Amino acid sequence: MKHTLALAAALLATFSAHADSGRAMPAQVPKAYTQECAACHVAYPPGMLPAASWRRVMTGLDKHYGTDASLDAATVTQLSTWLQTHAGTYKRVSTEPPEDRITRSPWFERKHRQVDPAVWKLPSVKSPAQCAACHTGAEQGDFDDDRLRLPAGLSAQQQRAWRD
Repeated sequence: MKHTLALAAALLATFSAHADSGRAMPAQVPKAYTQECAACHVAYPPGMLPAASWRRVMTGLDKHYGTDASLDAATVTQLSTWLQTHAGTYKRVSTEPPEDRITRSPWFERKHRQVDPAVWKLPSVKSPAQCAACHTGAEQGDFDDDRLRLPAGLSAQQQRAWRD
C-alpha cells in the first residue's frame, strides 16, 4: 500500500508538471537549480525546452550565452538528469529553438510579438530572459497574462500599447 501511494504521488507530480503546458515548475526543484540558474535569469521550468536543448545547454555551460556558467561535475549530472526528466515533450516545444534559447522559440516570439523592442532594453527589464520583470509568478512557472505588471520606465506610448 505504501509503495502504491508513493507511485501515485510521483505520477501525480509528473502529470501536474505538464498540466500547464509544461510551464509550471515541477514540485521538487533541486536547490542547485534555483541557486545557480536563478542567479542570472529566471530558473525556467524545464518543460519550456525539449530534452535535446537542455542536453546542449548543460554540456556548454563554459560558454553559456557569452558567460562561463561552469559547475562541478556532480551538479551538472544532477541538474542534467532533472532537466531531462522534466523536459518539454508537447507540441509547443517539439521544435528546438535557435541556439536553444527559450526567448527565440516560436511560441515565445508569438506571445511577445507586440512588445516594443525598446522595452527589452529598459533597466528594469534588461532582456527577454528576465521574465520576472513583467510576469509576477515567473519564479513559480506562472506566466499567466492576467498577472502581468508594467515594468518601470515605460514611455506613455508603451504604457498605452501595453494596456491594449
